[in-house]
Amino acid sequence: MDVVVRRGDLGARRAGAIAIGVLEGERALTGAARAVDRASRGAISALIRAGDFKGRFLETAVLYPIGAGARRVLLVGLGPKAELTEHRVRMAAGQMARRARDLGAGTLATVVHGAGRGGLDPERAAQVVAEGSVLGHYRFSSYRAERGRPPLRRIELVEFDAAAARRMKPAAERGARWGEAACLARDLASIPGQDLTPEDLGERARQVARATGATARVLAGAQLERLKMGALLGVGRGSANPPRFIVLERAPSSRGQASRTVVVIGKGVTFDTGGISLKPRENMHKMKYDMSGAAAVLGLFSALPTVPHPFRVVGLIPAAENMPGGRALKPGDVVRAMDGTTIEVTNTDAEGRLLLADALGYARRYRPETVIDLATLTGAISIALGHLAAGLFTADDTLAGELAAASEASGERLWRMPLWDEYAAEMRSDTADLVNSAGVREGGAVLAAAFLKRFARELRWAHLDIASTAWSPSDRPHEPRGPTGFGVRLLLEWISRRAGAPGA
Repeated sequence: MDVVVRRGDLGARRAGAIAIGVLEGERALTGAARAVDRASRGAISALIRAGDFKGRFLETAVLYPIGAGARRVLLVGLGPKAELTEHRVRMAAGQMARRARDLGAGTLATVVHGAGRGGLDPERAAQVVAEGSVLGHYRFSSYRAERGRPPLRRIELVEFDAAAARRMKPAAERGARWGEAACLARDLASIPGQDLTPEDLGERARQVARATGATARVLAGAQLERLKMGALLGVGRGSANPPRFIVLERAPSSRGQASRTVVVIGKGVTFDTGGISLKPRENMHKMKYDMSGAAAVLGLFSALPTVPHPFRVVGLIPAAENMPGGRALKPGDVVRAMDGTTIEVTNTDAEGRLLLADALGYARRYRPETVIDLATLTGAISIALGHLAAGLFTADDTLAGELAAASEASGERLWRMPLWDEYAAEMRSDTADLVNSAGVREGGAVLAAAFLKRFARELRWAHLDIASTAWSPSDRPHEPRGPTGFGVRLLLEWISRRAGAPGA
């Protein structure tokens, strides 16, 4: 689906559907809405006067007017003007795109919502409308015979002012790319484990690298043994599909400094049975999404060309299947991580932190300015936060502030969790340096982060536990039920802001 900016009059635009956003409580139509109302012989104003459409947030109505250039006029409520935010515009755009697709419209013409009476910056509004349109239009149907209505071929953002349209064009293109990057992550997390092994994930990384000017290396077998990645090798020991360690690198954009590096790590468990500490059968089929952190890193790299960055960006993906085979880790086994730390494996279902331990050890060789890891690490974070926010763990207040700002802008919510030194005491082992699981229910997400903190040591580091947000249990305007691609747009926003910061 193409998302394009067109200069013109929305009321005269020929399309399968025209979409109009309406603020709640605004009786008088203005701008493009008024033009479409005139072209439709007052159909919109009549609906509003009758009280059948009030503009409540995400309220929708479909009209089939006589005289308009489009076959359908789709109205979507933006809610009260005082409550209009970029994320609300993003969600409204997603609602519009999905509704137009389900109506079989083929093409959709709309405006940059929020850029007029809504008071939002026009270029920023163009980005979030394009982004939301792609996110809401998404559907994963690769394994279905009945795929529903065909996708939209094109969404046009129509702007009457020619100069404004020129300024909006690159912003809309960037928003569409960011939305597509999140959809790539959704696709990857939706693929069954049989079709996305650690080796397959490595090949996907190579494809992304080739398409975007990055480099990709996929380490396996003897290479991992030489690196002494005993934690990663241990997790993959029980599977017929051996582990991989994927390294993506993208050089700085023009006038950048290759000596400066940001590292992003994504957990890549392509299927998680729990190993010998077997999970219950209920919902185990969802464990194909346990590589959502890895998917977010690949999504990030797919859109990195849209973000000028005066530093090198490195993506690290430790990838493994966690299976209960004859060679699998047993509770009580001890593995040695890359940095020499010994870990008693008290729970083979706490495998993600083992992968991240080796990835954090590898990250240190870059002497990075910042390291961020994303992982579907603990069910406990969902108990704490539900499904609307991911857990943010860091001892660095400045980094926490940077990520919080990126979270607000992207609409991908984070909530900062404690990471006090006292938690580390619960991860001590009588046999080794650490246990991988303290065996207590209380504070499980915090204890997992405390384990990782040991391997991050002197790094400027943040851990994002995305187990609460990587899978949506219900349909939302900008994301269907299932894998969400959480973290892609957050990371793009964070890198974009970091690149534009003074001294960057």
